[in-house]
Amino acid sequence: MTPDLNYRSALPGLTWPAFPAPGAANKLALLFQIEQNQWRTAQQIEAAQFEQVRKLFAFAARTVPLYREQLGGRFPAADISPQSWCEIPVLTRKALHALPSAIRSEQIPKEHGQNFPISTSGSTGMVVELLGTDLTRLFWQVFCLRDHLWHRRDLRQTLCTIRYHRDPAIKGPAGVSAPGWGPATDDIALTGGSFNYHITLPVDDLAERLRVDRPGYLLSHPSVIMGLAQHCLAHRIALPQLKEVRTLGETPDDSLRDLCRAAWGVPVVDMYTCQEAGYLALQCPEHPHYHVQAENALVEVVDDAGRPCGPGEVGRVLVTSLNNFATPLIRYELGDYAEVGAPCPCGRGLPVLKRIMGRYRNLLTLPDGTRSWPRLGYETSLQSIAPIELMQMIQTAAEKIRVRLVMERALDTAETERLTAFIQKNLGYPFRLSFDYVDTIRNPSNAKLEQFISLIEPQGRPG
Repeated sequence: MTPDLNYRSALPGLTWPAFPAPGAANKLALLFQIEQNQWRTAQQIEAAQFEQVRKLFAFAARTVPLYREQLGGRFPAADISPQSWCEIPVLTRKALHALPSAIRSEQIPKEHGQNFPISTSGSTGMVVELLGTDLTRLFWQVFCLRDHLWHRRDLRQTLCTIRYHRDPAIKGPAGVSAPGWGPATDDIALTGGSFNYHITLPVDDLAERLRVDRPGYLLSHPSVIMGLAQHCLAHRIALPQLKEVRTLGETPDDSLRDLCRAAWGVPVVDMYTCQEAGYLALQCPEHPHYHVQAENALVEVVDDAGRPCGPGEVGRVLVTSLNNFATPLIRYELGDYAEVGAPCPCGRGLPVLKRIMGRYRNLLTLPDGTRSWPRLGYETSLQSIAPIELMQMIQTAAEKIRVRLVMERALDTAETERLTAFIQKNLGYPFRLSFDYVDTIRNPSNAKLEQFISLIEPQGRPG
């Protein structure tokens, strides 16, 4: 980790070298292993990964009802290889939603600790339920530590998080403070404190809290960071202590990175995670693309025919969690699209994702049937058109788009004309637009924001 990290010792009177508590020692041991692993070749990493895949596969085929029925003797675990892997059936979100108990193991290993429920709707509204274990929680924390290590964070600084929280105490304007950064670090190192705020607080209130709290690191969704950066620029609010913005849950683009540089002079570091399988990819310490966390999950990017995508190609993301033996997820279709990247010049052998694109329903359909990712680089320009806080577009028909706006007043005639022209130019077609004024456009279950949603039913897509 950072060279001047103050490790936490579990033995009184012994601070150098620090003697870690048993749980902390386990995390540090796993962290040491994966940090060595990242410098292996891509072929070596893949070979080790499939050794673990075969163990998970054999266990699932033996103890999980759905896999016992589907896989059984059809796919002997010993014969599983990178070449034959694409023959294994894909687990859809619809199947996980409909048959949660059929995908749970009947013999969860006692060595994996206690199990606990995980429930997530993602951004689709289709709730899926599964089980995690103490072991999956441990791995989650280890990859959080790797993220800190890669980006050389000074854990003595204050962390501020702005996220969706179920705890009603955090929904108040004062939020909730804590003496440390959270479970991943609290037993490992002596850290600064943290402040936690709910994502639905007004932007001006959040900006004032940042000014007072003086965090070294800020973690939130890109859409929240965007509003805060715009507000701070407009009101000349400086955050001199801030070293880095961390994002999750939505995909940041170059305009957000430029905005954070302009507002605060700091970089944006993104992470790709999901509730079902934990950390999937972390941003490279030296480049804006992502490294797949191959020790945690086998992440595939496949085309519509199920073939693996190569560098520069965009495809569906399939995830196999390598350490969840309570609800094994094998080739689980997460619902996201990503672009495969070329090997990274940093020297890490971990697979590369150049971009995480979004979900299939985020694709724009033109009247001629062409589908593409809509150009949404308007974030820093909306304020020049009208006092718009957030905007979402929903394609309801081939030539119709409903625009949902969060703002204190309605557009006037001139603003409506300018916004219409702006959207039509960005989308590359003169769609007929209608405007709705709403209080929020965030997903109520997790506060994520999808800037574009298509309600046009895709053809030939899995559920």
